[in-house]
Amino acid sequence: MGNGQIQAVFQLTPEGYFRSQGISDLTTGDQWLPSTNQPSTPVNFQAGGEVFDAQRQYDLLDQFTQNTTPSGVSQYILLRDLKTGAQITVMLEIYDGQPVLHYGWKYRNPGASQVHITTLDMLPWSFNDAGKRYTAFRVDQWSLDAVPEDFESFQSVLDPEGSAFEVYSGAHGDQCGWLAVRDSDTRGLFAGWEFDGRTKATIRQVAPEGEIGFSASLMDMNHPVDSAADFQSPWAFLGLFHGDFDEAGYRTQRFVEAVLAQPLPDAPAFPYVSWDSWGYQDQIDEGVLRRNAGIAAALGVELFVVDLGWARSIGDWYEDPTKFPNGLAAVSDTVHSLGMKFGLHFALTEADPNSPVLRENPDWTSTENDNYHNAVSLCLSNQPARDWLIQQGTRMIDDYHVDWILQDGENMVKECTKSTHTHDPADSNYSNAVDGLNAVISAIRTARPNVSFENCEDGGNMMTFNMVKNYVTSVTNDASGSLESRRAVYGATYPFPPRFAERYMPDTDGISPYATDSYRFGGPWVLMTRLDGLTADQKGFLADQIGRFKAQRTQISSGKVFHLAAPAANATDAIQSYDPVTDSAIAMISRAQSDGPEYQFHPKGLNPAARYTVWFEIDPSVYSMGGAQLMTNGVRVKLPTPFSSDVAHIEAQ
Repeated sequence: MGNGQIQAVFQLTPEGYFRSQGISDLTTGDQWLPSTNQPSTPVNFQAGGEVFDAQRQYDLLDQFTQNTTPSGVSQYILLRDLKTGAQITVMLEIYDGQPVLHYGWKYRNPGASQVHITTLDMLPWSFNDAGKRYTAFRVDQWSLDAVPEDFESFQSVLDPEGSAFEVYSGAHGDQCGWLAVRDSDTRGLFAGWEFDGRTKATIRQVAPEGEIGFSASLMDMNHPVDSAADFQSPWAFLGLFHGDFDEAGYRTQRFVEAVLAQPLPDAPAFPYVSWDSWGYQDQIDEGVLRRNAGIAAALGVELFVVDLGWARSIGDWYEDPTKFPNGLAAVSDTVHSLGMKFGLHFALTEADPNSPVLRENPDWTSTENDNYHNAVSLCLSNQPARDWLIQQGTRMIDDYHVDWILQDGENMVKECTKSTHTHDPADSNYSNAVDGLNAVISAIRTARPNVSFENCEDGGNMMTFNMVKNYVTSVTNDASGSLESRRAVYGATYPFPPRFAERYMPDTDGISPYATDSYRFGGPWVLMTRLDGLTADQKGFLADQIGRFKAQRTQISSGKVFHLAAPAANATDAIQSYDPVTDSAIAMISRAQSDGPEYQFHPKGLNPAARYTVWFEIDPSVYSMGGAQLMTNGVRVKLPTPFSSDVAHIEAQ
């Protein structure tokens, strides 16, 4: 299979083994050839006592191709297992303009009785290491714990003796569901897996065997498959890059936007500027919301979100009549009349112990309880609970005229070992992800397709490539301040497009250029400011900053992200987006508590032969410089005091 950028070769050998024969970058000549000692195949799982891997033998039943949307091709290969008669359908996809192989498979149980899928590897690849040394790269996700650092990136030279470089991803995992690796000649591979539950991925180099191997195994898998029934694996992707890890991220992001991600809800007016009521915590009522709605609309806010505290209780998804004597729908209608969309907080995996649903159905709880605001956790893969929640979600949208759902909670994929539920008690990681959370979101979105979902678990705690298929954005930091917001964006924009790096700006940040510039780069900018307490000057400044965000959001979202200097408490940080279509760049430079009044900004990605104008939003200096000179020598950015910032613009002449 090929598209002019990538070629992937597979073979059903004369002996009946279905194996990868290598993957190549047709633009650079980079080749990843199969390992001599460890053949690989995209199919790797165990069903009952049978292991299906590169050592399994098959007959070919059929093969055919179909065109895809967006433009590309899907190759279907139907195999029959020689030992059991099981049918395996291999699905391979390549899309135009994308140096990425997208793949998955289906298994049909041929037996007369149920079997269980007990292991499943979404990244079962092994390549010849070509005698090179390798550096692996990963990014942490949000965590309530101090360690690991939120969205901190980490790279490490692989141990040639086989020690594993690990990525623990999924809801309540440590890292984003993505990894990248490159060799000493800067040829590289990146990979992502489309599963929201917990996954342990590894990269290992075994130099004595000449091998570099990958894996991404679902944890605690025990999924039943009935006789003659099908099981669909989660999809995954493997891509090629040549260069640094910014290039790996950019190619990942372009694939995500072209193939996987939910379409933009309101292009080009996205990412939104929104307002969220959590500045008042749960002390909200009709008066508070109406006062803030009028001010928000005047400032240019596009989405108005009512956070936790609107309902009678968590899990009792009806408005509190004491807070909303005229009904929450009346507030929603006012928001719409002001030209804004209306959003609502929905902690769908949680319920108050005294809520009607748990008084009537006490067994619907999961065995794991995350203690979200004194609620208890629900098991979404228990079918009665799932069906009730879908009904509640669609009714809530209809009752309150909702355009946007802020999905919140502590952990969206619960552990549950109850034998009284409809899932297998040893399979809650898979079942609560696929048959629980994914099924609920899919059903509500199908019933109400004009409603957008925002991913949040007290922050960006489920940064996966299945998440991007169900949500239009994801929270990164959870209202933790300017520096933490920049840290989150800096890390999250390696694997994810900028629109999936949403930031909450808390009321404690105040109103200043340093604060607002900290939220300029990334996805939706969410104000948690108590707007009814702002002065006229503060409102004027905030309206100006909102206007600047709107003017630049498309340029940032569509460009290639360059990570120039990581945020730290005693440093100056910088992040840049370069748009190759307009040959322009924009960069945010922020000084925290460092002593340096100047920063030498070295942009990346420019045309060395072109000439550019460089200007700033605060410093009045303007420069005219060649691309090569700009990238080599840089340009001075004035940051006269701690907690100062500026925005640099680079435009082709």
